Amino acid sequence: MNSHPTIALFDVVGNWLSVGGIPINRLAECVGGTPFFAYDRRLITSRVKFLRSVLPSDIHLSYAVKANPMPAVVQHLARLVDAFDVASTTEMKTALDTPTPASHISFAGPGKTVVELTQAVAAGVTIEIESPTEAARVVEVGSRLGIRPRVALRINPDFQIKGSGMRMGGGPQQFGIDVEEIPSLLQKLAAAELDFLGFHVFSGSQNLHADILCEALAKHVSLLIRLAGECPWPVRYLNLGGGFGIPYFEKDRPLDLLAIGATLSDLMECAVRPNLPDARVVIELGRYLVGESGVYVTRVVDRKVSRGKVYLVVDGGLHHQLAASGNFGQVIRRNYPIAVANRMKETELENVSVVGCLCTPLDMLGDNITLPRADIGDLLVVFQAGAYGLTASPTAFLGHPLPVEILA
Repeated sequence: MNSHPTIALFDVVGNWLSVGGIPINRLAECVGGTPFFAYDRRLITSRVKFLRSVLPSDIHLSYAVKANPMPAVVQHLARLVDAFDVASTTEMKTALDTPTPASHISFAGPGKTVVELTQAVAAGVTIEIESPTEAARVVEVGSRLGIRPRVALRINPDFQIKGSGMRMGGGPQQFGIDVEEIPSLLQKLAAAELDFLGFHVFSGSQNLHADILCEALAKHVSLLIRLAGECPWPVRYLNLGGGFGIPYFEKDRPLDLLAIGATLSDLMECAVRPNLPDARVVIELGRYLVGESGVYVTRVVDRKVSRGKVYLVVDGGLHHQLAASGNFGQVIRRNYPIAVANRMKETELENVSVVGCLCTPLDMLGDNITLPRADIGDLLVVFQAGAYGLTASPTAFLGHPLPVEILA
């Protein structure tokens, strides 16, 4: 059976996996059936508590809402983190509906429209500018509304960070402004009516290599301190990005956060505080906060043997969990951890493939995996479903109903 470290984060009650202290079968009755997503608030809380214990006390934690924008999750995190990062006006509204002040909400992402920028300026959130065109639009919107927009510049650095699942900095990018263009843009903006805060840099996501992340953080700090020296305003905000990964696959190892905490402590003491004592320093995290807290629960509707191979056919699939099917950025398909929720302590094992209910061979949730023998009616659980699950999936594909989400 899969011995993935994330499975051990969840309690087992009798033979049943539980989320938030509630057995999966009871959750299924509560939500009215399957499939559904369940997020464990206790795991989210403990993850933030762990981060607080390791990172320097003056590091501010920002939650990237794109990872999981479920309103109940965002509301829960509003009590735990210092800020939110949003990538659309829908996410912005979700964040503004929490007690978090608008001044601690940042709006990032390329291609912001004038309408979106107008909403952001009016709301008072921080706009992380991604291009010279966007900068001009923000200035025009602020002038039209009679409001000094809160802004930061997102930097595309002149170096690349290896080891990330998705590279979002270095070389040509749709994200951020090339660092060599920043000095001239700062001069153009010097006379504008802006509330300029500082800079944001983000090099990549889903990185499990602490040494690489430590190197990236050191390079980010050095770069931003250099740019601050060319800035016509005092720098009050440094977003160092994040990219902390979680272990999805069997050979993955959890990120060594202690090493990152030690590096950040050194950087804060030796570089940031002496040079930019008034800057609010932010680490922006999404999947690291919520990814391991969530499960996707689906029921076996058929047990099929085809030429000796066992298929467990379930009522869910890639239309809800695209990433687990291997169709969301994987080059070589690998299996997410899966368990039979009502057979957690059973030892009779078999090799099976878990397939969804969609009429496509792409709908594969687990290929040739070892599980306790499962029958029709049993509940399967796909782990690592707390981030980039439902909202990152093609929910309209083939017209199946939307699953329920619950925060337990």
